[in-house]
Amino acid sequence: MRFTLALVLYRLLFLLLTPLLLVVLLLRSTNHPAYRKRLLERLGILEKNLEPNGIVVHAASVGEIIALKPFISQLLIYNPEMPVTVTTFTPTGSAQVKKLFADKVQHCYLPLDNIISTTMFLKRLKPKAMVFMETELWPNLISQCKSNQIKLLLVNGRLSDKSMRSYQKLAWLITPAIQSFDRILTQSQVNQENYIAMGATPEMCKLSGNLKFDVSLNNDVVTKQRELNSLMTEKRKIWLIASSHPGDEALVLKAFEHVKQQDSKALLIIVPRHPERFEQVAKLAQDAGNHVLKRSQNQLVSLNTQVWIIDTLGELLAACSLADVVTMGGSFSDIGGHNPLEPALFQKPVIVGPNMSNFKEILVQLMSAQGIVQLVENEDMPKALANEVLRLFTDETSAQILGSNSYKVVQANQGATTQSLTALQNLLKSPY
Repeated sequence: MRFTLALVLYRLLFLLLTPLLLVVLLLRSTNHPAYRKRLLERLGILEKNLEPNGIVVHAASVGEIIALKPFISQLLIYNPEMPVTVTTFTPTGSAQVKKLFADKVQHCYLPLDNIISTTMFLKRLKPKAMVFMETELWPNLISQCKSNQIKLLLVNGRLSDKSMRSYQKLAWLITPAIQSFDRILTQSQVNQENYIAMGATPEMCKLSGNLKFDVSLNNDVVTKQRELNSLMTEKRKIWLIASSHPGDEALVLKAFEHVKQQDSKALLIIVPRHPERFEQVAKLAQDAGNHVLKRSQNQLVSLNTQVWIIDTLGELLAACSLADVVTMGGSFSDIGGHNPLEPALFQKPVIVGPNMSNFKEILVQLMSAQGIVQLVENEDMPKALANEVLRLFTDETSAQILGSNSYKVVQANQGATTQSLTALQNLLKSPY
C-alpha cells in the first residue's frame, strides 16, 4: 500500500515537473542545439516506423553505448527476428548509436518518466524485455514494465556507497523498483551487496563483472587512429587529457606550463567530455598563452602547435593511441573520474586524480597490478601532476610496465558481455 501511494505521488510530481524539464532541455539547447530536436520523443511520441515486440536496451550516454556495443552486436546475431531498440538520454549518445549501428538497430530517446509519456512509449514498442544499465532506475517506467509482464534485466549494475546513501533516503520508492527486476548483474561484490541491502534478493543477483572491461579495437577505431596519426608532422612527447570537465583544463594547463619548461616540444591533447564546451576549452588554452589547433580544422599538427583540442565525436579511443601519457578527466573534482580501461587497450600509462569513485573497483584492480598512477590530494596539484607526466616521459621503462600491467588487467577481466547476453536469453525463454 505504501509503495502504491509513493508511486502515485511520484507519478503526479513527475507529471507536474514535465513542462519544467522541457524548459531545461530548451535552455541547454542554447549551447547544444541538438537538445531542442526530437522533443516529441521525450514525451513518448515515437516515429510510426519503429517495429514493436522486440527488445529495448537503454544506455544514458556515449560511455554506456560504447560499453554495450559488444552486447548489442551479439544480441542482433542471437535474435535476428526481433527488433532491437536502443534508447539514450543525450544527443551525443544518440549520435553514437547511429555511428556504431546505423540502421541495424532502432533508436529513440527514452521518454521522461511521467506516466503519460511512458505509457505511449510502451504501447508503441510493446517490448518483450527491457535492459537497463548501471544505476538507471526509473520507478514509473519499471513499475509499468512489471505490470505489463515485460522482462526486466539490469546489467553492469553499479551502486556505490555514495549512491546508496542517497537511495536509502528514497527507499520507499527505489526498493520496490529494484525488486521489480527479474535479474540484476553487478560489476563487483560490493555493488551486489549494496543492491541486496537495498532490497534485492540474493537469488536475483549475480556477479558478472564489468562490461567496460570488454573493450576492443574495431576497424573504425583503427581507421581513425591512422587519420589522427597522419596529421602528426613531428615525433614528440604527447600528453592526452581524456574526458575533461570544468576545472580539469585550468589545472592541466598550469601543469603543462611546468612540462613545457622541461620539454618545449611537448604536445597537450585535450578531449572535452561535453561537445558544448569545445569552444570554451579552446579559448582557455589560448588565454593560457598556447598555440591551439582544433581537430575540426583538419590541419597538420605542426611543431608550432602546443595544444590540440579534439572537438569531434567518437575519436577519444583513437586519440589514446597517440599518447605517451594519458590523464583521466573528472578525477580531480567531485565528478568521480572516467573509464581508465580505454587507454589500457593501447598499453598506455595512465595518471588519475584523487577521486575515482565511479571506478572504485577497477581502480583497486589496476593499483594492485601496478597498472595505474593515482595522485593524492596535494597543495600544488598542477606541479605534482606535471612531475608525474615528466617522469613517465623520461622513464620509458616504467611507462611501458604501467601500460603492460593495465592491459593484462583488462584481458583477465573480460567476459561480462557473455554473461549478460546469457541472462537475457534465459529471461526471454522463461514464462513470466
